[in-house]
Amino acid sequence: MESSKPHAILLASPGLGHLIPVLELAKRLVTHHGFRVTVFAIAASASPAESQSLGSAASSKLLHVVELPPADISSLVDADAAVFTRIVVMMRETIPSFRAAISAMKFPPSLMIVDFFGFEALEIPEFDMPKYTFVPSNACLLALTLYVATLDVEVKGEYVDRAEPLQLPGCKPVRPEDVVDPMLDRRNQQYLEYMRMGVGITKADGILLNTWEDLEPTTLKALRDHKVMAQFAKVPIYPVGPLTRPVGKEEARSELLDWLDLQPADSVIYVSFGSGGTHSSEQLAELAWGLELSQQRFIWVVRPPIENDPSGSFFTTGKGRGEHPSDYLPEGFLTRTKNVGVVVPLWAPQVEILSHPSVRGFLSHCGWGSTLESILSGVPMVAWPLYAEQRLNATMLTEELGIAVRPEVLPTKRVVRKEEIEKMVRKVMEENHSRERVKEVMNSGERALRKGGSSYNSLSQAASTAISFHKSTGAP
Repeated sequence: MESSKPHAILLASPGLGHLIPVLELAKRLVTHHGFRVTVFAIAASASPAESQSLGSAASSKLLHVVELPPADISSLVDADAAVFTRIVVMMRETIPSFRAAISAMKFPPSLMIVDFFGFEALEIPEFDMPKYTFVPSNACLLALTLYVATLDVEVKGEYVDRAEPLQLPGCKPVRPEDVVDPMLDRRNQQYLEYMRMGVGITKADGILLNTWEDLEPTTLKALRDHKVMAQFAKVPIYPVGPLTRPVGKEEARSELLDWLDLQPADSVIYVSFGSGGTHSSEQLAELAWGLELSQQRFIWVVRPPIENDPSGSFFTTGKGRGEHPSDYLPEGFLTRTKNVGVVVPLWAPQVEILSHPSVRGFLSHCGWGSTLESILSGVPMVAWPLYAEQRLNATMLTEELGIAVRPEVLPTKRVVRKEEIEKMVRKVMEENHSRERVKEVMNSGERALRKGGSSYNSLSQAASTAISFHKSTGAP
């Protein structure tokens, strides 16, 4: 009977690719751990991939999906407020409708899991149940987030102006240029919100992470060491990843996949900068010329240029501006490359493309979701970070894991020229070391998710608290 199962509720935040890992976490609670699950999602700014996943989850019998209305935050944030600020404020203003929806439930929940942007929901006083924070990114981001309030006292001036790396106890130092977006300007509202988040997410009974033990052993050890970072974490850490969208059904194939079927194995580089990444007109032109010079087959997902705002497509996702790529790419580029490449406006089925045997490389913005999709497809990367925590991710991919190459200077600091783009594309397509290394990391991630694997066991441990709570309430 449904009432005999523990009931988990999950709250996802809009944007930044957080919805898909929340849905995948929910599925694993159902299929592997015997829960009924309700996912609360805010009906705002979902990317096509997220909308597809949400629709699939809603139409299945696996999960119950409730879409909460997006709160009107126009009077609470400036029109040019950072994406981080907008999401935190939107989640804060959504708490009353979230609370009302839970109160109206037929089956009382035994477990609450909130995306870390919704950390303030952890303090809803009337809901007595185990509560977890879900960080849909990695342990490196969590460590920085937990330690930022200490850095605020220790560091004078702007972080990005420092010459020396930021020291996090027990963790690899963080280069000043790699700090997350909220730390770029200490006077900005998003910095204050980020410090509040670092404290607020520890109000949970534990923190779930979209990573796995073998991927970040040093950082995870530091987070658990009571003499090091645990004084900031204060709660158990559960790595439960890698959680990514699975490959879609065969009947949903697109023309892009038909085109890939005609290409030789390991011959195509996929180029995409996520659901919000944008470039200047000058950088788009250099990208086009660099791809053309590389003489590699490619699929390139493009969107119209936006000057000086690398995350400029957020909260307008999927709406586009109507231009055809020929309106903003170099004259003649589409004609000259028509036999070797495909240019796709706005969106493409990324997981299906990356998992295709014709694809060998991925020129990526290094969003954590895209990073995991590339790893689980065994595809090495050209790391091109733009915003959020992507600079941290790019450093991990290149310097720690050895599965990516990147520009000499951050793309957000200067235009990357066509010659360097050509060199990076050729390297990731032609050399074998990163290819072999990413296969090792892929196998490690797959093992972690299997029954008896580290992430499977970690989620079992977190779920056991809720199962015990459910039984203690007298449920049948």
